Amino acid sequence: MKTFEWSQLDAAQKREALARPANRVAADVTDVVRQIMDDVAARGGAAVTDWCLKLDGAPPRRIAINNETLNAARDLLAPADTRAIRIAAENIRVFHQATKPSDTDLIETTKGVRSKLAWRTIRTAGIYVPGGTAPLFSSLLMQAIPAQVAGVATRIVVTPPSKDGGVHPAMIIAAAEAGLEAIWAMGGAQAIAAMTYGVELEDGIIPRCDKLFGPGNAYVAEAKKQAAALPSGPAIDMPAGPSELMVVADSAADPIIAAADLLGQAEHDTDAQVILVATSKSALNAIIEEVEDQITTLPRAEIARASLANARGILARDRETILEVINLYAPEHLALQTEDAGDLVDGIEAAGAIFVGAWAAETLGDYAAGPSHVLPTDGSARALGGITTASFMTSMSVQYVNEEGAHTLAPVAARLARLEGLEAHARAADYRCEE
Repeated sequence: MKTFEWSQLDAAQKREALARPANRVAADVTDVVRQIMDDVAARGGAAVTDWCLKLDGAPPRRIAINNETLNAARDLLAPADTRAIRIAAENIRVFHQATKPSDTDLIETTKGVRSKLAWRTIRTAGIYVPGGTAPLFSSLLMQAIPAQVAGVATRIVVTPPSKDGGVHPAMIIAAAEAGLEAIWAMGGAQAIAAMTYGVELEDGIIPRCDKLFGPGNAYVAEAKKQAAALPSGPAIDMPAGPSELMVVADSAADPIIAAADLLGQAEHDTDAQVILVATSKSALNAIIEEVEDQITTLPRAEIARASLANARGILARDRETILEVINLYAPEHLALQTEDAGDLVDGIEAAGAIFVGAWAAETLGDYAAGPSHVLPTDGSARALGGITTASFMTSMSVQYVNEEGAHTLAPVAARLARLEGLEAHARAADYRCEE
């Protein structure tokens, strides 16, 4: 882990110290994804099947969530596993029900002119659940349940297949907890293309989706970007890159806990990045030493070690410096393990999720606390938030104007329209206030 003392860096060196890894996207990703997208646009379901066979080693498969598949999944899991999934699902549902937006009251800006925001649910959501080196059934819960709470009528969930062409039994249990009728075993850019264009497959129809959700590898992220750029293409939730965590620790922090949190993120994949910000050299060194001690016992130690090549250790001795580092990096996950953790929150401008105090482990947030763990990466937390029920909804302004309001505002609107050179606009206002 490279270490830096923040006070000794100039502006360019600070940006370099917090730079994301430069090798996250292979040079041919854009071209390969364009080829897949164009092929699916031209040949539909046949192209999706061909790409699934080539890249996944299995055709796209619709897995119904019914008594048969549920019982088979339960037989493969310990009862404690299914209970844990149920508890996580309930916490996620409770949080998103409580934070679902609703129509505002009417606001009178001018006498006789009243307006409000009205919220509506999107019709069809395409949800990508990463598979790869680990079956992330938690990402299914964190997306499909907010969509359910929002009232999305059609939720299409896709996830890369396992070696036998199916999915992990925990995916089946999670899908049931989210109230899904089925999930599709297929992944990669071809799955994004299927939800973008709408296709007919041997196992059924995937409709064209209004909005695409979910993290994935470089090919999935690029496919979402290309889909959103199409004329009348789907919206997307956010750019989603490799995962990242910043841990802020002082001398009172437990090195064992801080190191465990860092490694918990590092084991995600080789492109994940972890940043340690410590207020003293002793805390910095103690946590780094603990990371080295713990990593030797991890089943995914090789992945974690590769990730740690992108890790940084930063010495930031005071509150202002800590906040500067946080806000410049804009982390996806931010763990505050300091005595004044609660006091730091008001000064934080950009982070996907904040875990306040040593008891608030990122792992709790990843699985069961309630808020979605699908969060902005690569610094996009400066402008975007994570998935909420509002992500599956749209807001529209609704305006009510009576005669008195029109007579009051029409002259103002007409003058402004003519100032912009738009005479037809001005006349549309004038006609409403003629006697």
